[in-house]
Amino acid sequence: MGEPLRIGLVGAGTISRAYLDTLARLPGLRLTAVTDLNRARAEAAAITAEAAAKTAGAATMGAEGVAKNTGGVAVAASADELMAREDVDAVLNLTIPAAHAEVALAALAAGRHVYGEKPLSGTREEADAILNAAELAGLRVGCAPDTVLGPGTQTARRAVDDGLIGTPVAATAFMATAGPEAWHPDPEFYYRPGGGPLLDMGPYYLSALVHLLGPVVRVTGAASRPRARRSIGSGPRAGERFAVEVDTHVTGVLEHRGGALTTLLMSFDVHAARLPRIEVHGSEGTLSVPDPNTFDGPVELWRDGAWEPLAPSAGYAGSARGYGLADMARALRAGRPHRASAELARHVLDVMLTLLDAARERTSLPVGTTCSRPEPVPFANEIFTLAGHGQGVSDTS
Repeated sequence: MGEPLRIGLVGAGTISRAYLDTLARLPGLRLTAVTDLNRARAEAAAITAEAAAKTAGAATMGAEGVAKNTGGVAVAASADELMAREDVDAVLNLTIPAAHAEVALAALAAGRHVYGEKPLSGTREEADAILNAAELAGLRVGCAPDTVLGPGTQTARRAVDDGLIGTPVAATAFMATAGPEAWHPDPEFYYRPGGGPLLDMGPYYLSALVHLLGPVVRVTGAASRPRARRSIGSGPRAGERFAVEVDTHVTGVLEHRGGALTTLLMSFDVHAARLPRIEVHGSEGTLSVPDPNTFDGPVELWRDGAWEPLAPSAGYAGSARGYGLADMARALRAGRPHRASAELARHVLDVMLTLLDAARERTSLPVGTTCSRPEPVPFANEIFTLAGHGQGVSDTS
């Protein structure tokens, strides 16, 4: 497998916990440094990472594994200091969305690969700047979500590719909740520019739809904002009211390059629903696809008058947050494109922003970007295993 890609983590907030557990068990990656605006939080993340690495090393290779996996995790005083370290090959960008582009561009300027949480950026211009900087520097940029690389979406994709539903003609994608203010103690950012149900949850659904049906060429949209103010439902600020600055119910029709039409609904205004997450309808059958915000889930096929479950047949089994970064590291070694790519993330961002533009203008608009449909993920029970320890997917897959 060669030497692992050495990772510097910027932003040790809530989502970092999921990444820390995953990084420790992926031998193609090694966390070497972490930083956060809150130093205590960075120090806690470093301790967590070192403990997870010891546990993972002992589980896979005993004392030898512990020695290889625990080189220590440094705490850097700033993002600039972390990016200047000689033991950082790639930056894992887990900052708040408003800082995604700034951190990514700084990492690229420092000669580091980048993998970040969704969205890639807040604007088309920032996304283009990131891709251009990466191309000029000969560096890789990856972006979440990597949930679509798990067996749920990938088994569904294989069913589409194998023709089990015939020619895809339509799809539906629904995310309907009453909004996060009932459980989140500080929910205002969900309702400010850059927030809303589409920009918050849309990357999961749209990334899955591109895997299943290919890029989007045109959108028609409509949106509404039924309530001007909302109330915080939990925590020390419960009962406080705040202004809603974005549309909270967004619906539209997406025209895919292959001709299929997707009906999309993203809402923070639905108290209860029994809607499916994603369904794909073809000339010979229908496919029920699990929640794209999870790595697994049941995939069901309707044909010949009945529903039948499909056994997992593709995707990274046992995957979790960070597998997109591991896929990028393996792609670097193999000289192939990585799957959770900046090109896909830019296209997804453009589709969402164009849909919001179409909703404001009450019209249909072309999508200005496109992307390649990422390569499918072969199925394996163990992924990124150490040489001689289990049956894994090869670096060329």
